[in-house]
Amino acid sequence: EVQLQASGGGLVQPGGSLRLSCATAGFTFDDYAIGWFRQAPGKEREGVACLSRSDGRRFYTDSVKGRFTVSRDNRNNTMYLRMNSLKPEDTAVYYCAANRDGSPQGMAVMGGDYWGQGTQVTVSS
Repeated sequence: EVQLQASGGGLVQPGGSLRLSCATAGFTFDDYAIGWFRQAPGKEREGVACLSRSDGRRFYTDSVKGRFTVSRDNRNNTMYLRMNSLKPEDTAVYYCAANRDGSPQGMAVMGGDYWGQGTQVTVSS
């Protein structure tokens, strides 16, 4: 059974930091590009940060460049999203995903073959 379990969301003040984690199981993690998406109330889902299988290619949406970092631990089948300098407009449910296509840019548009359940991130004072 494929499983993606996201964690690490919460309430944080503007300017603060969070690290999201997504533990996976049930598929060959190394063979998949991975990424994070978010959806705010009333808005469409957005590809935030994606990472290729092994060569380090990354995609970041413009609004998070320089603030967010996506990474993966292929040994432990886990992906991460480090979020710094958080802004109220970063408030959303964040989802982790995995895609058999190796292109981070493609994944950001197409989404994932597998999805996690989402974790709420709220940036507010």
